[in-house]
Amino acid sequence: MSGLDAFFAALAASASILWLVPLLPLLAAALIAIRLLLRRGCGDAGEPITAGIASAAALGALLLLLVLDLAALGGALPERVAFAEWLRIGAVPVRLSFVLDAYSLPSATLVALIAWVALRFSATYLHREIGFQRFFLGMCLFLAGMLLIVLAGNAVLTFSGWELAGISSWLLIGYTWERPVATGNALFVFLTNRVGDAGFMLGIGLAVWSVGTLEWAWLPGDGSLGKVSARLLAAGFVLAALAKSAQLPFTPWIARALEGPTPSSAIFYGSLMVHAGVYLLCRLQGLLLQVPDLLALLAVVGLATAVYGSLCALVQSDVKSALVLSTVTQVGLMFLCCGLGLFWLAAGYSGLHAAWRAYQFLLAPAYMHLVRRPARPVPPWLATQRWWYTAALQRFWIEPLASSLLARPTLALGRDVRALDERFIDPLVGAPRDDEHPALGDPGDELIRGHGLAGRALFSFADRLQRLENRLLLSGGGALGKHLQRAAHYADAIESLLEQPRYLMLMVMATFVVIL
Repeated sequence: MSGLDAFFAALAASASILWLVPLLPLLAAALIAIRLLLRRGCGDAGEPITAGIASAAALGALLLLLVLDLAALGGALPERVAFAEWLRIGAVPVRLSFVLDAYSLPSATLVALIAWVALRFSATYLHREIGFQRFFLGMCLFLAGMLLIVLAGNAVLTFSGWELAGISSWLLIGYTWERPVATGNALFVFLTNRVGDAGFMLGIGLAVWSVGTLEWAWLPGDGSLGKVSARLLAAGFVLAALAKSAQLPFTPWIARALEGPTPSSAIFYGSLMVHAGVYLLCRLQGLLLQVPDLLALLAVVGLATAVYGSLCALVQSDVKSALVLSTVTQVGLMFLCCGLGLFWLAAGYSGLHAAWRAYQFLLAPAYMHLVRRPARPVPPWLATQRWWYTAALQRFWIEPLASSLLARPTLALGRDVRALDERFIDPLVGAPRDDEHPALGDPGDELIRGHGLAGRALFSFADRLQRLENRLLLSGGGALGKHLQRAAHYADAIESLLEQPRYLMLMVMATFVVIL
């Protein structure tokens, strides 16, 4: 028995290296990025190395999590592990804390397992693709973000993973960046998810102000939190969960996200990231139970999304669209469970659905070869209801509405800001406008001309300094001129030393030390 206790104690010691779980895919992403910048690993010969780096990182994270699972089964694992403080918001410290409870460990193990399988699948599926290295870079970033989401012990660390997963999904939706449709869909998804991110940031700010902590375990408080504060605090995180899990009215982004390669669709919108909102609600159940009206809202939104997804899925003619709308339906049912207070059911439901949906998405490319019969017809009860059929076919016109209310105003605002910058800010600070060109026969003057109010003032000041220099240094003789020439000689020597690579690296490292 003592030997068994020693075994579990050794397993429990692995909690001290828990930070390696999200760090491994981050290191893999950094290594792939360095190889990409150095133009190494391009072509068929470099593909196995890139895929091997990503798969090894996912497998390493999975093995570490399996060790932690064994320690948790033996009861020798703490539920919370905290390392050094890395940030401070006012008087509230933010530590590198992780949770190892019944929600986080199974979720993290499932994330690592599905990501490892998808990476192994992608090595063959994306063979000889131009963006092979970019794809695995984005997948490693996504894996690190998802592991941070499910393992982080506080809201700020979770938000770091939240944003990492979001930016990697944006990169992979725009994987074929030369196609305007891909970049347009990536931009639409990016803008839609920023609404949810704003809600998450609102929740963080309110947590600092009203609760004085950002740790998930202490966020619900002791029950003394006021109704208004609790409602506002929970509302920010609920908005983030609704947007990330593509619930109404944020559903349109998930169909556009299918523009990315199939393996990324499998783990982003089929099995993992779409369940991040459900996981966030389960993590906040102590807070949500204090605001029954928000729970009722979750139930209504989840039920409405499930009905919407099921009706739209019945009229789809391609397998990926049908699968992603079926995913929306199932996630809506999970939100319904959360609204009814059945958080344990929503958590178990999300794990089973993630595994099954990942299998279906990875098998989707082969469906066309396996299935020889035509697509299943629309059910008779829906085909006879022309209005309902048209509405389902058009997805209830939510997508053009979202484009009109969100994407187009944002793009118009961006164009207005650019026009303001080009027509007012650039002339004010002296930057040349696009319509300004140097005179014929004098192309070199463009670099030294003064533009705008600030540019002309700086040019005049530089002219006066040049006159002073000519008077002091070029007049010849004089003690002051000799001292200035000697100082200039020393300055040139120091400059030549600092231009050496070793001194440049030393200055860069010193800058990082000062910043950190």
